[in-house]
Amino acid sequence: MNKFIGIIPARYASSRFPGKPLADIGGMTMIERVYRQVSKELEEVYVATDDSRIYDAVKAFGGNVVMTSTEHRSGTDRVNEAFHKIDTQANIIINIQGDEPFVAPEQIAEIKRCFEDESTQIATLARKYDVAGGFEGVFDPNKVKVIFDHSGNAIYFSRAILPYVRNYKWQEWLEHRDFYIHVGMYAYRGEVLQELTSLPQSSLEIAESLEQLRWIENGYRIKVALTTQPTVGIDTPEDLEAAKKLFNLC
Repeated sequence: MNKFIGIIPARYASSRFPGKPLADIGGMTMIERVYRQVSKELEEVYVATDDSRIYDAVKAFGGNVVMTSTEHRSGTDRVNEAFHKIDTQANIIINIQGDEPFVAPEQIAEIKRCFEDESTQIATLARKYDVAGGFEGVFDPNKVKVIFDHSGNAIYFSRAILPYVRNYKWQEWLEHRDFYIHVGMYAYRGEVLQELTSLPQSSLEIAESLEQLRWIENGYRIKVALTTQPTVGIDTPEDLEAAKKLFNLC
């Protein structure tokens, strides 16, 4: 029987928004909001950090937290270290972004369902692109596109528009093809997570700066679950102010 644990990697250092996990959102830190949202769906939740300020903040609100190395290349590496430090019976780890304070419990439930198939190694989420966002949105390199096969396994992720729609002007593409935007939540079986962290960087990963391409290049399958839930990622102070206004938390 599958048992799940949620781990939220959180760094203090950020070139665009230092101290982001401790930013105040309506009287609550960002990391606490993420933690409380995740706890609505998962019984076992931890924050994995490399900073004592974040560690102390999580302890202060009664959350579970584990210190990890400052040398990790990615959130996946941090999650793997935390998983092996935690005394848990979980066999599937869900990696939740620490900068999405309004993450929906339903999204976590959707990614959990991927593991009802015993062949699932890794799972992630995608959302159909809303055509109301127009062409500019689908061309945005910060919105990672994904295509997947009939079994729901990812074929490729790209910052470029994907796929190319031949025989139509690009202004007509949204009328003739659905596009899917990647939602950066991952889940892995424990043994697979360990294997992923030992892989060297791949050429496609370096080209696109997308870690998941390393896994695909090495033959791992990534199951893609579809969600209709919106996500609000916070990358900059400006994003934070916009999110506060959106959720009336000014």
